[in-house]
Formats: sequence, structure tokens, C-alpha cells
Amino acid sequence: MVDDSALSGQAVLVTGASGFIGSRLCERLAIAGAVVHGVSRKQRDDDLVDRWWRAEMDDESACRQLVDSVQPDIIFDLASLVTGRREIEYVAPTLRGNLLSTVNLLTSATDCGVRRLVLTGSLEEPVGDASVATPASPYAAAKGASNMYSRMFHALYATPVVSARLFMVYGPGQRDLNKLIPYVILSSRRGEAPQLMSGTREVDWIYVDDVVDAYLALATGDGLFGHTLDIGSGELTSVRRIVELLMDAMGAAVTPSFGSVNDRPMERIRVADVDQTSALTGWRPKTHLVDGLRQTVEWYLKHGPLQ
Repeated sequence: MVDDSALSGQAVLVTGASGFIGSRLCERLAIAGAVVHGVSRKQRDDDLVDRWWRAEMDDESACRQLVDSVQPDIIFDLASLVTGRREIEYVAPTLRGNLLSTVNLLTSATDCGVRRLVLTGSLEEPVGDASVATPASPYAAAKGASNMYSRMFHALYATPVVSARLFMVYGPGQRDLNKLIPYVILSSRRGEAPQLMSGTREVDWIYVDDVVDAYLALATGDGLFGHTLDIGSGELTSVRRIVELLMDAMGAAVTPSFGSVNDRPMERIRVADVDQTSALTGWRPKTHLVDGLRQTVEWYLKHGPLQ
């Protein structure tokens, strides 16, 4: 059980604060009594956080100025360019958005003496022996390199960093409507058959509120610095089964078109090591897949696409 009271009065900087996970994390931090500083690429004036900052984290000077101005106790880094595309034109953007920005933040956080930095990794990043250590996409390469830098910073400079390796996060309010679950829900709602890959890939799915609980556990737990911990359900479910569950929850009349889109090469099949994460933090996911998908369907049917 996460002790949110430990965050009361703490200055917390959240990059990617307006995103799918970041916005829900900011809400929880505010409820816990933290002083929340949110970072966004675009100017914002809503009351989601105590203060909004506009910054490009891949700009070393801007990143350092931001951290020096806020002087945060805790930093959550959720800013990322998330894409599984394999085309060569994604190499440079993912390098800037997922590696250079992380290195800048590691450097600035170390220099300013932050008490804890929580980074965001991905199930796509290569781990293990050479047979699985080749990145499957520019995004995976950048995330894998970011993880290596975080371990180097901890080993060389005693940076108080811990990394959350996220598996496939889903839930209400996901703004990227090209992601599988919102795409299937909204296409079916329009009476259009979702155009999908084969659906055979098995994935570890994790509900967004469980992810937020995990971030808070990483921000408050002891003995975590230098670790990379899996944040997933510990179970694999195929894409085809996810779509079937969505269709059932909606009572949809359309028939998904599996195989109408080519499968991506080198897709990873990996299950989260929840036992290790639980042993170090006490965190475990609470939301059953069927319940999480039902809540997600209900949200999109009520709210529709986000603008």
C-alpha cells in the first residue's frame, strides 16, 4: 500500500504532465498534498497542477533552467515520443525525445541534488542476452540507451534514480486514438470494422491507475536507487483476445478485420516480473483485465474522441 502522505509538501516536477499517464499522476500527487509542477511542450492554463512550465527537454539549457528554477524534491519523467514505427525517419526524433531528453534530465537532476528521479522505460527496450538484445525499433533503441545511462549515472555519480519499465498501459482518457484499444472502441462505435494486424501477438496489459500506484511506490519506497522495475500485470493476453473482450463489452455488431494490416517485424513478447517489483516496493496491480477494459469502454462511449 502506497503511503501518499509521504509526498505532502514535496515539490514534484512531472514531465509529460499533460499526457495519458502524466495527467492522472498529477491528480494523485495533488490529492496527496504535493506541490506539483507540470511540464508541457505547449502552453497550458488549466488547474491540473500548481504551476505549468513550457519546455523542450531535449534542449540542455532549457532543461537545466527548468530544474534550477523548480528545485524539485522528486522528478517523474514521463515525457516521451512513443511510437513503434520502424521507418528510418523516426531515428532522429526518438533519439531526441527519448534519449537526449533523459540524459539532460539526469545531468540537471544530479547537479541540483534532487532527492529522487523516477524514469520511464518500456517493455520494448532490449534486455537479456544477445538473442533478444537487438532493439526492434528506433524507440526501443532510445529507451534501452536511456536505461544504460540511468544505471551509469547511479553508479558513477550516485544519482538517486529508479526506472519504471512500463508494459502495455491502457485505460480511460488515452489521447492517442491510434492505439489499439481506443481505436477499436471508436471504430466499432462508428460501425466501422477495425483494420488490424493478425492479433496473434501476446502482450502484458496494465491498467493506468495501477501504473500511477506503481509510480508513487517508486517515489516513496526505500532501497530502490539504481533499479529498473517492471510495471505490468504478470500475464500475457493476445491482441485478438483483447479485441474480442472489447467487442463483448460494447455489444458491437462489426467484425474486426484481422490480418488487413501487416504485422510489425521483431515484435517483443515479454511478461512483467511483478514478483520482483512487489518484493522491493509492495506494489501489485489491482485491476482485473476484464474490469479495466469495461471501464475503458464505458469512458470512451460517454466521452468520445478527445480533441
